[in-house]
Amino acid sequence: MSSDWNAASYDRVADPQARWGAEVLERLPLAGDETVLDAGCGTGRVTEMLIGRLPTGRVVALDQSGQMLDEARRRLARFGDRVGFVQADLGLPLPIERKVDAILSTATFHWVPDHDALFENLAAVLRPGGLLVAQCGGFGNIARFIEVASSVDSGFVRNTHNFQTAEATAERLERSGFDEIQTWLSPAPTPFASTADLEAFIATVCLRVHLAQLPEERRAPFVREVAARMPEPVLDYVRLNLTARRAG
Repeated sequence: MSSDWNAASYDRVADPQARWGAEVLERLPLAGDETVLDAGCGTGRVTEMLIGRLPTGRVVALDQSGQMLDEARRRLARFGDRVGFVQADLGLPLPIERKVDAILSTATFHWVPDHDALFENLAAVLRPGGLLVAQCGGFGNIARFIEVASSVDSGFVRNTHNFQTAEATAERLERSGFDEIQTWLSPAPTPFASTADLEAFIATVCLRVHLAQLPEERRAPFVREVAARMPEPVLDYVRLNLTARRAG
């Protein structure tokens, strides 16, 4: 198992996010001719599903990571100018000139430290009446996993996450100019077919920040020990779901 992280390896092991992305996309009603912002497109797996729902529409694929956008460009090249790419931080005003008809986001918002700024920035580029449909890590997400990783190394450096409650998120959305707001948490325990699959996933996603702090020779042993101490090859995910309409 390689302990090196890159966008291509993330794409190989990120099946849970792709499955959740498909479920979230089903909640976004589309006529097929809209312009939709994919806020946190990653390698473009969910973006590819989204553009399939827009036979005469367009997607703006946004991500903070240039490496992720490079992977997305390769994946989505066949769609030509129906997909535009923007590298931007969701915590800052977004460089999108024309307002979009809808916003979709999966597995991204928990990486943004300031959710007040996040929702204000999204509202600023969404047309009045447009829908925001998203899912991300919520309050309590991977709590058991974090406890196990900390037991292996008391100096465990966590990824920078912002796991919010449904109630606080609803309040922020309302303050940012949204209405028809629905927010809820849903447990999503995610099993892996084998311990090897779990190791590949946590090395690439959950332990990425900590592994970067370790010498190369300590990375793989740390991942193996964390996986070995898990009661079963299951991650205790909790998803924060939200749907809201931009007030007009």
